[in-house]
Amino acid sequence: MQSPLRVGVVGARGEMGRAVIAAIAGRDDVELAGASGRPGSADGDVALTSADQVLAASEVIIDFSTAAASTELARMAARSGSVALVMGATGFTEQDEAAIAEASARIAIVKSGNFSLGLNVIAGLVRQAAARLNPEDWDVELLEWHHRRKTDAPSGTALMLGDAVAGGRGVRLSDVAVRGRDGHTGSRPGGAIGFGVLRGGGVVGEHSVIFAAEDEIVTFSHSARDRRLFARGAIEAALWVRGKPPGLYDMAAVLGF
Repeated sequence: MQSPLRVGVVGARGEMGRAVIAAIAGRDDVELAGASGRPGSADGDVALTSADQVLAASEVIIDFSTAAASTELARMAARSGSVALVMGATGFTEQDEAAIAEASARIAIVKSGNFSLGLNVIAGLVRQAAARLNPEDWDVELLEWHHRRKTDAPSGTALMLGDAVAGGRGVRLSDVAVRGRDGHTGSRPGGAIGFGVLRGGGVVGEHSVIFAAEDEIVTFSHSARDRRLFARGAIEAALWVRGKPPGLYDMAAVLGF
């Protein structure tokens, strides 16, 4: 039997960071190796330290910080070469994505916009639907709703679902995405993938992918009711990535899809 996995948490003061720490406390197969937020601060009974200290103490780090902090963590982890990452931050730029891909040549990284099992099943179904429904006949719109405190839009999950649609259609999302409409926009361009964003209240996460033809509509929807489901998924990803060779993985790989 393997010893408990030593897991560090970066972004520990955030809602997801706190959820991961709480989930780790209730399990026997993982243990908290360290937590990083603002140096010297504290979150309940967990003393927070620097990212360097968490790197030194951990086998795998679960990171729900910001895009910028997460990208820098990937660089630091790649230099150390001794720790794997589970990255749940969103809002990455193209430069961030390139830096993370470069880091994955040296360490194993699981990166996902969403760690829900149900949502990742939907992403697989959405990809298959997009491959079978002709874009000349079927328009695609993605609608997402999150709490008022979320700072990036569209959500990482919505972009992940958009990538699933684009992948099914054999196109790049950046070439066909419509991420805002205002004023006299003209008719909808063929093959576009539209995004609608709602922010308000304490909504954990609501996502819908709508395939709309002239005479029928197909909708894939997912509703997250508790952040603990994402924490559990992140911990499963951490257990899965232990000992994996360098590379950039996603939840589809973790779940064996």
